Amino acid sequence: MNAAATLRKNLKSDVVITGDVADPSVLNPMEHLGVSLLAGGVPCPPFSIAGKQLGADDMRDLFAWAVELCDVMKPRALMLENVRGLSMPRFAGYRQHVLDRLNDMGYVAEWRLLHASDFGVPQLRPRFVLVALQNKFAPYFTWPEPTGAAPTVGETLKDLMAADGWEGAEEWAAQANDIAPTIVGGSKKHGGADLGPTRAKRAWAELGVDAMGVADAPPQPGDKFKVGPKLTCEMVARIQGWRDGEWIFEGRKTSRYRQIGNAFPPPVAEAIGKRIRAALNMEGEGRDRAVDSDHNPLYRALKESGDFMTHRQLERAVGRPIEAYELERTISDLGRDFEVETKDGASAMAYKLGPFKAFTGQEGHLRHEMFVRHRTKIS
Repeated sequence: MNAAATLRKNLKSDVVITGDVADPSVLNPMEHLGVSLLAGGVPCPPFSIAGKQLGADDMRDLFAWAVELCDVMKPRALMLENVRGLSMPRFAGYRQHVLDRLNDMGYVAEWRLLHASDFGVPQLRPRFVLVALQNKFAPYFTWPEPTGAAPTVGETLKDLMAADGWEGAEEWAAQANDIAPTIVGGSKKHGGADLGPTRAKRAWAELGVDAMGVADAPPQPGDKFKVGPKLTCEMVARIQGWRDGEWIFEGRKTSRYRQIGNAFPPPVAEAIGKRIRAALNMEGEGRDRAVDSDHNPLYRALKESGDFMTHRQLERAVGRPIEAYELERTISDLGRDFEVETKDGASAMAYKLGPFKAFTGQEGHLRHEMFVRHRTKIS
């Protein structure tokens, strides 16, 4: 609710809804037909390297659902961002399914791994981004180019550390001479605000930052620290790329920290948004953009076949030998996002790729029951 209040305050609009967006009584896609851009940062735990990478089996997975909205709303462009884990081989089939669906709907789509530090954000924050545009606009889209090296944490925060008269700000800034590890907003499941797991805390300590929590105020005159001062929410917001005073965050400290830490860094969002806007205005010279092909060849062979395939048949389809471990791993990965049938034939095991498991709006999907059961733990 605090996040919604933040949006209302900063957008100066009451058109902010709260609730389960997959519930048609909360969000009716038919009321938003033909919008210019459908954009969002859907939940990342289904793909996070730090999690179980359940993908389509995770009740929080709304990525495929957001993609399917394009078939109803017909936005001119789509932009979705998520964690780097979605770019891993584990999700090759999932990614290609998304590309294929968008192509069927009349969009040209492409994935790209972008690093926030390439856009002036003093933080190690890779984000995996999907951009799709209707066919007539797609030739005019190009990905933003890096803007240069990001400032260090010390350069970014020195004035805020000294704001209340702390004498150690200059020396501290000299120690904090690198970009920050990834800011993590945390969740209800993991309790109060801190700056990440053990590995991240060590990286923060090397920069002279106590990552065991978030401070209410900058360090005071005479303050001494064993590791270093804690960051305030204002400092975290600057590390995320917000300009001072640009946004006001509602709620208590932990809630504000979560909102800031879970956000898509504004400079990266702005860079992508400008390129999407230019494409929708058909600026510049158009270029041919082939449909992105980000697939595992075994996924493609199984999908195009539509029938059972043995190890040998798959090798013929992809035109190369397939080691047993590769086949086993791929079938295991696909089985987490798709129904995969197996058949023990007379001479060899055969495999058939079935329906996509992810929630795409189905009324009877297990996701609804799980959402209700675990509502209080979702954040």
